[in-house]
Amino acid sequence: MEYLLHILIMIGIYSIVAMSLNLPAGFTGLISVAHAAFYGIGAYTTALLSLKAGIPFWLCLPTGVILTAAIAFLIAWPSLRTRDDYFVITTFAFQIIVFSILNNWVSFTGGPMGIPGIPQPSVFGVPLPSHGAFLCLVAAIGIAVYLFLNRLINSPFGRILKAIREDEIFVQSLGKNVTAYKMAAFVIGAALASIGGGLYAVYISYIDPTSFTVMESIFILSIVIIGGAGSLKGSVAGAAFLVSLPEILRFVGLPNAVAANVRQILYGVLLVLCMMYRPQGLFGEYAFNAHPKERKEVEDA
Repeated sequence: MEYLLHILIMIGIYSIVAMSLNLPAGFTGLISVAHAAFYGIGAYTTALLSLKAGIPFWLCLPTGVILTAAIAFLIAWPSLRTRDDYFVITTFAFQIIVFSILNNWVSFTGGPMGIPGIPQPSVFGVPLPSHGAFLCLVAAIGIAVYLFLNRLINSPFGRILKAIREDEIFVQSLGKNVTAYKMAAFVIGAALASIGGGLYAVYISYIDPTSFTVMESIFILSIVIIGGAGSLKGSVAGAAFLVSLPEILRFVGLPNAVAANVRQILYGVLLVLCMMYRPQGLFGEYAFNAHPKERKEVEDA
C-alpha cells in the first residue's frame, strides 16, 4: 500500500510540474528545457529555509514561488528577445548554469552530497502522519494549480496566449505586447514549477543536483508532449503514464541496471511514435512545430 501511495504522490508532483510547463510550452508555444532548473530552485529554497532558518513549510513554499518568479523574470527578459530554436538554446544554457551552481556551491547547497534531513510539513505543529496524508496535501495543491491554470487559460489573457501560439504576427498587428504576454506565461509557469519542487523536497527529505538535470527537463517536456500540449488533463495523464512506466518494468524481471536503460529507450521510442502518429499527444489540441494550417488539420483529424 505504501508503494502505491508513493507512486501516486510522485504522479501528483509531476502533474503539477507538467501543468506549469504546459502554460508556456503548450498554450503559448515557448518550448523550454529549463523547467527542471525552476523545479530545483523551489526544492532548494524550501530545503534551505526549513533547515537553516527553521521556517515552516507553509512559508517556505510561497517564498520559493516568489524567488523562482523573480529569477524567471530575469531570465525571460533577454531570452524572449530570441525565437524558436534560439530560445530553446538560451533556456538550455540557464539549465546548465543552475545545475553547475547547485553542484559546485558546496558551502551553501551541499554540492554533490546534497541536503539530507529535510523536515516534512506539519499542520498546527503536528507532522503529517503518513503517505496517505501527504498524498492528500499533494492532491489538494495539484487541484488548486489545475483550477488556477484552467481559469487563467479560459480568460482573455489565456486566449491571447493561444493566439500568440497560433500567429504571433497577427497578435502584434492587434496592438498587443506579445513580449509581455510571453514573459508572463514563462514566469507563471516557472513559479508553479517551484511548488512541485518544494513538495518533492519535503517528501523525499533529501535532494541533490542530479534530480534537476537537463534530462529531468526533457522528461518533464516529454510528459507535456505525450500527454498533450495545450491540455491540462493531458499533463496529468502524461505524468501518470510516464511515472508509472518504469515501475511497471520492475515486474518484468529485468535487472535494475538494464531496466534504467530500457526506460530511457522507451521514452525515446514513445516520443518518436508520438511525434509521427499523434503529434498533439493523448489529449492535446496543439502539435509542436507545426504550421498553423497543419495544426488545424491535426485538430480536425
